[in-house]
Amino acid sequence: MTRVVIVDAGGANTGSVRYAFERLDIDAALVTDAASIRAADRVILPGVGTAAQVMARLQQLDLVEVLRTLERPLLGICVGMQLLFESSEEGEVAGLGLLPGRVSRLRGGPGLRVPHMGWSTLRATRPDALVEGVDGAQAYFVHSFAAPVTDDCVLAGDHGQAFAAAVRRGLIAGTQFHPERSAAVGARVLRNFLSPAFEA
Repeated sequence: MTRVVIVDAGGANTGSVRYAFERLDIDAALVTDAASIRAADRVILPGVGTAAQVMARLQQLDLVEVLRTLERPLLGICVGMQLLFESSEEGEVAGLGLLPGRVSRLRGGPGLRVPHMGWSTLRATRPDALVEGVDGAQAYFVHSFAAPVTDDCVLAGDHGQAFAAAVRRGLIAGTQFHPERSAAVGARVLRNFLSPAFEA
């Protein structure tokens, strides 16, 4: 049985993330302690709100270094994904630094509101076990800031500019979209993350 833990980073989506795993017959524990995180087989870092709020919560819980040195698969969701990077323009906050790059505000454009909210198409930028079977599908987004499309990007989205919709480097992964709110596509990504193929 895969032991999945969800880091309680104070986001409003922790309950829905937990329920998404329940639908996959996984009882994911909500945790705030280093020992539980290190003992898990898979770690989820959800985040809703601002990068500064979530990072402050991780610092308060003394989990920043735990996540930086984690030797288990880690999946950041929404702001949780943004914090995998070195820094964010949102509040000029330093991230976990697990991936190179800086998160910036979406520019928007004519007829394009910020925040980017709703269903958008996912475009694979390279093959990866995390995103197997979802190229061209749609997922649900709610965000005003986004990570750049770099070599770590495995799915791109577009909202007046290309941005990283999903990233992967070794055991570190993230989705800008909300898999817990993305129906079958989100469930597929979570199953992919749980699969032994993710670590292959």
